Amino acid sequence: MFRHNHIYTVLLPLSWLYGGIIRLRNKLFDWKIFPGESFNVPVISIGNLAVGGTGKTPHTEYLVRLLSKQYKMAVLSRGYQRKTKQYLLAGAGASAQTIGDEPFQMHRKFPDILVAVDKNRREGIQKLLNLPENQRPEVILLDDAYQHRYVKPSLSILLTDSKRLFTGDALLPAGRLREPASNRARADIVICTKCPESLKEQDYERITDELQLLPHQELYFTSYQYKGLLPVFPESHNIKKESLERLKKEDYSIVLVAGLANPSDLKAYLQAYTRDLQTILYSDHHFFTASDCLAIEEKLAKINHSRKMIITSEKDAVRLMGISLPEEIKKHLFYLPVEPAFHLNQEYLFILKIENHVKEFTRNRILA
Repeated sequence: MFRHNHIYTVLLPLSWLYGGIIRLRNKLFDWKIFPGESFNVPVISIGNLAVGGTGKTPHTEYLVRLLSKQYKMAVLSRGYQRKTKQYLLAGAGASAQTIGDEPFQMHRKFPDILVAVDKNRREGIQKLLNLPENQRPEVILLDDAYQHRYVKPSLSILLTDSKRLFTGDALLPAGRLREPASNRARADIVICTKCPESLKEQDYERITDELQLLPHQELYFTSYQYKGLLPVFPESHNIKKESLERLKKEDYSIVLVAGLANPSDLKAYLQAYTRDLQTILYSDHHFFTASDCLAIEEKLAKINHSRKMIITSEKDAVRLMGISLPEEIKKHLFYLPVEPAFHLNQEYLFILKIENHVKEFTRNRILA
């Protein structure tokens, strides 16, 4: 539908130029003029063809939960919008400002794994593998690394939003694609994310036909599963976990504060639990300022009853932790964690695929 507007037509020549540059770059990798490097540990890449939110962080966290019980793990990210530039291994002094909001979110949730950031993924992996043996990761997850072809992942997972499949999108700047949809051929697994629960058999078949995957590629479908509300600042009140059902029953007003690439899913979810949903929306990875805090406080104050709450995403929550907030905001501020849920009873097959890949890679390395 976006292809029929005037802006798309104006930007299309720029997309052709951009596409030519990207195709040449990929050919240079295919011809091995630009070298890609493999490593002696399983390196699993999670990425996408499009800019914006397809659910990379929730799916990366799913893999962490799956594998970290058996293996020493590391997550390596670029650390988008961080205030630093060099390679950093997250430690006690890490913050959203120093390593980026999504890496910091994972560092807080999974303190027993390594989380590092480096714009140069190849160098970042080497630095992780140069750690002392007792710290050295046995599995490395690359967050948002599909275009980083200087690294040859042992397994490549490609995500696409069910509401805007890469096959129906256009290259930047007319569309959202970083590279042509035909480059999906590099993926081993494709996950269609953010699927509505109401998908019918013919919908799955339509999407499968449209994606036109190669015989060796596996396709999975997931949706967002929102968990219970958690306080951003638990020290500001005694509530450890909150229920949206209770908010609905007691007719709460909700202020949604979000700096996401696509907040529509979160907004639609919350609309089912309140008759009064107010929003304050920012650009993706937005770092909150004092004036933002004032706007949030004013919006909250205009709700002239006590049944009110500020809800944000987990990614926004870690950025809000890094600034000075009034107590009035702190005691009303909750975040909504999210995890992927598989459709069509595919979860067992996905787990088997990932676990077998890591085991076989490790066994083959030992035999070599």
